[in-house]
Amino acid sequence: MSKTDWAAIETIVREMEELQMQKVFDLARRLVPNLTLEDMRNPHDFPELGDTDWHYEDGILTGIQSVQAALAALKIRSQP
Repeated sequence: MSKTDWAAIETIVREMEELQMQKVFDLARRLVPNLTLEDMRNPHDFPELGDTDWHYEDGILTGIQSVQAALAALKIRSQP
């Protein structure tokens, strides 16, 4: 793959992550109105985040982040 291809892929996945992060955060804020992004990283501190919809959306975010890590590793391995 060319650098342009990697850049396009990385941009798309980063945009997906940003959109999903906002979706997860917005849902979390509906459950815990004063929640911060830092708080959201520690969901066990907030029983309200035991919500199944929130866990589903957070799982999608985790999947996107896993794809980012896999693509970064693939990019490194594919370099001469």
